[in-house]
Amino acid sequence: MTTQATSMKTMTYGQAICDGLAVEMRRDPDIYVAGEDVGMFGGGLGVTLGLLDEFGPRRIRDTPLSETAIVGHAVGAAAAGLRPVAEIMFDDFLAIVLDELGNQAAKARYMFGGKVKIPMVLRASCGAGIRAAAQHSQSLEAWCAHVPGLKTVAPSTPADAKGLIIAAIRDDNPVVFLEHKILLGVTGEVPEGEYLVPLGTADIKREGGDVTLVTWSAMVQQSLRAAELLAEEGVSAEVVDLRTIVPLDTEAILGSVAKTHRLVIVHEAVRTSGFGAEIAAIVADEGFDLLDAPIKRVTAPDTPVPFSPMLEDAYLPSADTIKAAVLALM
Repeated sequence: MTTQATSMKTMTYGQAICDGLAVEMRRDPDIYVAGEDVGMFGGGLGVTLGLLDEFGPRRIRDTPLSETAIVGHAVGAAAAGLRPVAEIMFDDFLAIVLDELGNQAAKARYMFGGKVKIPMVLRASCGAGIRAAAQHSQSLEAWCAHVPGLKTVAPSTPADAKGLIIAAIRDDNPVVFLEHKILLGVTGEVPEGEYLVPLGTADIKREGGDVTLVTWSAMVQQSLRAAELLAEEGVSAEVVDLRTIVPLDTEAILGSVAKTHRLVIVHEAVRTSGFGAEIAAIVADEGFDLLDAPIKRVTAPDTPVPFSPMLEDAYLPSADTIKAAVLALM
């Protein structure tokens, strides 16, 4: 279960991740952070700003501009007994490290019969919305989910971000931790001190009885707005925030569908082979008799992310497009 803290503090999503890193680094001297400019500049988007002052350059390590080196060193350090938290600025750069991440980190424990653990976290920003164009705006959680041995985390709130980064660091397996750029400045109440959200536990962000919206990361916010719009139309939508893609909380998904009998899956990634297709397949296989209507997906189109602000806004799923999909289903 989620641990409960005694006091709360208002933080941004980015500050909550930084706070979680600091909590764990004070607890365990084997934890360190490595990546491009993670020290003085706080990394590509300023998330680790301030950690250098407390922990020094030995544990907040600036690296060369080489994603291969960043992730490759982390795999070796984790195998040797340390617990590195590596940062690559954008999840688009997963393409550069698929060998280190997918062929080495993900497979080592299996190939060595459990004698080697790879307790590393790979942090990366994801998603569109800040006019960063096609090579810095993708949502690639489905790439990670496709590789056995990797865990994939995509929090939507500051509190979840803190609780999940702590859980990810404590896990003895490689975890990809995806931080949506558009969420970094979002504020919320965050438990102070040690706070843990176990991997593989979804959260119902809004109760409802007519339709289930399954989503994660920044699309949770859009789904909650859509639920408010739907309520004005007399439709009660339940919003299920997966929080982690792998491990997947199938029980929470099926439990919600058993209540509402309708499912709409919302994600920012492109439609074809997005992780929503896997969710739809699971529900069709394990919960077909629960459904009163076809499963629908609301996603980005199968194109690169546009640079044009107007086109990017049209590209992204929104509360209005989610509402329209639900009303069509009803």
